Amino acid sequence: MSDDAAVLVIVDGANVVGSVPDGWWRDRHGAAVRLRDALVPYATDGLPGLHGPVELVLVVEGAARGVASVAGVRVDSAPGSGDDLIAELGAAAAPGRGCVGGTPDRGLRQRVEAYGARCVGPRTVRPLPPA
Repeated sequence: MSDDAAVLVIVDGANVVGSVPDGWWRDRHGAAVRLRDALVPYATDGLPGLHGPVELVLVVEGAARGVASVAGVRVDSAPGSGDDLIAELGAAAAPGRGCVGGTPDRGLRQRVEAYGARCVGPRTVRPLPPA
């Protein structure tokens, strides 16, 4: 891994949003926007256990397609399966730089880890709101 390349953090938008039963299913696009905005500070600060800066990519699919990128968070709309795009991005990044996948999906974790990336759960990339 190159010392000057920021770690790539790929967030599984659909499954991370779906990990908190907050009504996201009524507005999938809005839920993806809220997740994107919550990710912004991580671009410079890093994640728990991973110092920043990091390169953040939020992968969205279905009704969440079309969410715009913002400073610090690139949003990629999967033309089909978000899992396939996440695995593709992880495969491309893992050999030459650090890569972390943020997902609760066990099957996707196995796919991403097969390329040498590591995975974190949804609470790492989306802390629960205060009660």
